[in-house]
Amino acid sequence: MLPKVDAAAEFWRNRVLKLSSGIDTMGDVVWELALCLLLSWILCYFIIWKGTQSSSKVVYVTATAPYIMLFILFIRGVTLPGAINGIIYYVYPDFTRLADSKVWMDAGTQIFFSYAICTSTIVAMGSYNKFHHNCYRDCLILCTVNSFTSFFAGFVIFAVLGFMAHEQGVDVKDLALDGPGLTFIVYPKAIAQMPLAPLWSVLFFVMLVTLGIDSEFVGVEGFVTAISDIYPQLRRKNVREFFIACVCFVYFLIGLIMVTNGGMFVFQLFDNYSASGPTLLWFCFFECIAIGYAYGADKFYDDIELMIGYRINPWCKWCWKYISPVVCAGIFIFSLVTWAPMEYSDINYIFPAWSEGLGWMMALASMLCVPGYIIVKVLQGHGSLKQRLTHLLVPEFNDRHMRRRQETPGVATKL
Repeated sequence: MLPKVDAAAEFWRNRVLKLSSGIDTMGDVVWELALCLLLSWILCYFIIWKGTQSSSKVVYVTATAPYIMLFILFIRGVTLPGAINGIIYYVYPDFTRLADSKVWMDAGTQIFFSYAICTSTIVAMGSYNKFHHNCYRDCLILCTVNSFTSFFAGFVIFAVLGFMAHEQGVDVKDLALDGPGLTFIVYPKAIAQMPLAPLWSVLFFVMLVTLGIDSEFVGVEGFVTAISDIYPQLRRKNVREFFIACVCFVYFLIGLIMVTNGGMFVFQLFDNYSASGPTLLWFCFFECIAIGYAYGADKFYDDIELMIGYRINPWCKWCWKYISPVVCAGIFIFSLVTWAPMEYSDINYIFPAWSEGLGWMMALASMLCVPGYIIVKVLQGHGSLKQRLTHLLVPEFNDRHMRRRQETPGVATKL
């Protein structure tokens, strides 16, 4: 007897992706996906080409629409047969999984992406605030809302996973779905069970577009802002628009690799190595070291007080100096010690060794910039090694920093 194949999974792999047998068989560009990719980057460009003046208005839609659809999907999901099994699997802890480094890596990556840590987006968008804006309050709200949303979304996902397991006659843990498969296989099956399914399908995929565009333009805005801070001439009106167009076009060309027949395997490679997992842990570790020790946690603590007018919880200082760097280093080392070949579990595909090597090359391309920049600055310094390191650990204040400090009573004397 042939095994039961899910129709949504078959449509996703064979019609939408036109998936090849592996990463070594890239095939041709899937023109439907290429056109969608082009449209997404055109939308991204016109959202951010005027800066926060235009992108801030778009956020009102892209940030609220997902919550409405999540609530609708939750109501429908918990009424499906087998949903309770998925929810129990979600909330019932399996402590044996703590020995799996992939669980820790996925959890860390989820937190990094959910809170936009080490991706420059929060810092870049926050740079548009006024100097005395209460960023501490915003951080608490961001963490609370993000954590609640992730926890609530888990019920939506696993309720439908329980339904799929019930339909296929298997346990929830035996479902082989990973990454985009959860979005383009599980959710469409849930929507198909609703009354007026075509209507909900349109609304759901509109929500996906808003989520994707939201993440897309915020990431590009963060990159553009960082580069513009280094090269202020890029802030000029026409120059900024041309620069953003060039950035979007380059990203589009890179994305074309991921809309070929083997593009999903390339996407998985990028997803695991280029901007997640070990890369983010590496940058978070060095950011904590820079703030907690190089610049000084106490100085950073005083700077926040200067901005918001009161001292924040000392727990933050302990996190900067001890908890966060230890956790990041621990997960990073644990993942290296227990390393296993990467797998695309949707079709039980094991990536070849050469592709893993390519993934680590992508990761190291950014990771080595941190120690590399330190070495370059030390070599460019003058005096003994101790004198060079001491000079590099002294913060450089620009005119705006000095003006802000001088405007605040009692601060100028601390310089």
